[in-house]
Amino acid sequence: MSNKTRTGLAVAGLSLGTALNPLNSSMIAVALVVLRADFGLDVATVTWVITSFYLASAAGQPLMGRLADRFGPRRMFMLGMGTVAVTCALAPFSPNFALLCVARAVMALGTATAYPSAVVMIGAITQRAGTESSRPLGRIQMANTSAAAVGPVAGGLLVGQVGWEALFLVNVPLALAALFIVRKVAPADGVRERGSLAQLVKDSDIPGIAGFVSSLLLVMMALLDVAPGYRWWMLGAGTAIAALFVWRELRFSPPFLDLRLLGRNRALMLIYLGFAVFSSVYYFVFFGLPQLLQEAGGYDPALVGLLMLPLAATSVLATPWAVRAMGKFGVRRVLIAGVVLLTLVAALMWMLTGSLAIPLVLALTTLMGIPYGTVGIASNQGMFLSVRPQERGVAAGIYQTCRYVGAITATVLIGVFAGGGVDQASWGLMVIAMLVLSAVAFGVTLLWRQRAA
Repeated sequence: MSNKTRTGLAVAGLSLGTALNPLNSSMIAVALVVLRADFGLDVATVTWVITSFYLASAAGQPLMGRLADRFGPRRMFMLGMGTVAVTCALAPFSPNFALLCVARAVMALGTATAYPSAVVMIGAITQRAGTESSRPLGRIQMANTSAAAVGPVAGGLLVGQVGWEALFLVNVPLALAALFIVRKVAPADGVRERGSLAQLVKDSDIPGIAGFVSSLLLVMMALLDVAPGYRWWMLGAGTAIAALFVWRELRFSPPFLDLRLLGRNRALMLIYLGFAVFSSVYYFVFFGLPQLLQEAGGYDPALVGLLMLPLAATSVLATPWAVRAMGKFGVRRVLIAGVVLLTLVAALMWMLTGSLAIPLVLALTTLMGIPYGTVGIASNQGMFLSVRPQERGVAAGIYQTCRYVGAITATVLIGVFAGGGVDQASWGLMVIAMLVLSAVAFGVTLLWRQRAA
C-alpha cells in the first residue's frame, strides 16, 4: 500500500469516527415522539435522551484528549469506537428509559475520544506523508458538518422504517469500520507513559479530573435549567468546585490541566474565546431560525429542515476553499475574512423581520454556511498551530467544549429574548445580539497571532 493511500484511508477512518458525535446529536431529535409513546414519558423527561449526550460530550472531550496525550491517540480512538459499538449493540434492549439515557451518555464518551485523538494523530500522519495539516483537518470538519446535516434526514428514515432502536444499531458497523481502518493504516502510538498501575493512577490527578468534570456539568446543567428550582444551587456549587479545581491544579504536579501554561499561551486562549463567541452566533441561527420559521412563518417542520440544509451544504463547500486560502494568505487573514463575512450575514438576517419568504430564507441560510465553514477550519488550524504536539489532545478537547459553550450561550439568550415564542420582533433582538457577538469575535480575531515555533 502506498504512503498516499495509507494517508487517505487513515483520514477517512478518523473522519468516520469523529462524525459519529454530531450524527448522533442531531438524528435523535426525530425519535422523541416515538420514545415518549414507547416509554410513557412527558415532554420534559424525554429531552434527557438529548441532554445526557450533550453533557457527557462537553465534559468528556477534554478528558479524552488528556488521555490521548498520555496513553496514545490511536489506542484511545480504538477504545472509544469499541465502546460505541458495544454500547449501541446493547442499548436497544434497555428495559427502561433511565438505562437508555445512561447508554446515550456512555456512547457520547466513546464518540468524544474521536476528535481529540484524531487531531493528535493528524500530526503524525502529515509528518509521515510530508503534507500540511490543514487539508486532513478540513476533511474531518467536512465529515462533521455533513453528519450533523444529514442526521435528521437519516434519523427520520431509520425511525420510520425500523424504529428508534435503529438509531443505536446503525452506529455498530460505522464504529467498527472506523476502528479497523485506523488500526490498519494509522501510525502506531509513540512511546507514552509507562509504569505500575498504582503510579499511573497517582499521577493521573483523579481529584482534578473529578473537579473539572463535576464543575463543568453543574454549570452547564444550571444554564440549561435541567432541574427547575435548583438552577442557582447548581451554579453556586459548580463555581465553588471550579475554584477548588483551580487551586489544586496550580499546586499539583503533573496537573490534569496545566493552567499556568494555558494562561501563558495567549494565542490558544484567543482561539478558544473567538471560537466560543463565533459558535454562539452560529447557533443563534441554527436553533433560532427553525423556531421562527415554524412559529411566525407557519412552515411545516419537514420544509424547515429542507430550508436549513443549504447552511450545511455551503459550509462543506467553503471548507476546501478556506484550506487553499490559508495556504496562500495564512490562517489569520482567512480567519478575519470569515468573521467579517459572519458579521455581514448576521446583519442581513434583519431582513427576516420583514419577510419570511422561502427564496429569502434559502439565500440567507446558504450565505451563513460560508463563514461557518471558513471560520470553523481556520479556528481549527489556529488551535493546531497554537499548541505543542504533546498537548494537542487536551487542547482539541477544550476546543470542542468551546463549541458547546457557544451553543448553550445561544440557547440561553434565545430563551431570554423569546420566552413567549420566537416571532419577528424577538428575532430582531436576536439579530442585534448576533451583531454584538460578531463584533466581539472580530476584535478577538484581530488580536490573534500565530504562535512562534
